Amino acid sequence: MNRIAKITFQDFIQAFPEAELPIDLTEDTQSIFSKENKPLSKQMIEEFIVPIDDSIDEFTEYIPCFRIPRTKDFYAIIFWKAGLMNYQYFIVTFDKKGNLIEKKMVAGTQVKGDALLRTVTTIKKDWTIASVVGVVSANDDLAYDPATSLDSILELTQDGKISNLT
Repeated sequence: MNRIAKITFQDFIQAFPEAELPIDLTEDTQSIFSKENKPLSKQMIEEFIVPIDDSIDEFTEYIPCFRIPRTKDFYAIIFWKAGLMNYQYFIVTFDKKGNLIEKKMVAGTQVKGDALLRTVTTIKKDWTIASVVGVVSANDDLAYDPATSLDSILELTQDGKISNLT
């Protein structure tokens, strides 16, 4: 009789290798992560992603990207989620027992109405998360207006919370 081994929270966390910071998250970096990291198993997705993600369908894909280094009392992971017309990077923090602390979208490409929102992010050594959002008309990819750019800075705190600095 074949028995499927139980996936532990530690197995899940180990699917996210620690990264050297700073690191940029752009439209193209997910291809690097998909080549270098093993995909999350269906069991890992069902056990650890589904409970924290309320917008999943049969076409949704996940790629484990990396784990933020030197976290003491929590884990901070980044994963890439591909959905219909939405490609997003999320930072998720968990306590050491696997309980969710916080989850935020930090980069990606989203279609909203007739606009295309592109967010590029840098996660720095001091755990600040600097993002710039550009808006492009979905009808004209060349119609980017720099005046519509928005920037924000988040901070990952020592307790695993993600707070706005701007």
